[in-house]
Amino acid sequence: MKFGFRWFWRRGTQSDLPPEIEQARALIEAVDRGGLPLNPAKVNAIARDLGLEVGRHAAVEQTVERIRACLLR
Repeated sequence: MKFGFRWFWRRGTQSDLPPEIEQARALIEAVDRGGLPLNPAKVNAIARDLGLEVGRHAAVEQTVERIRACLLR
């Protein structure tokens, strides 16, 4: 019974955003906390899920900035 209330509390605080937006926000928060991700393919995949066109050899820094701009729209 002690976990029943905790489940209800988490349920009320979850975001209704699509998973690609949540992934992009998590990426930007991680970058803001301290550095760039080591896997450029994952960053590119997040950008593509948002509908951005990303070159295979695009710089991670530029892709992160494009994701950031997309989230601000």
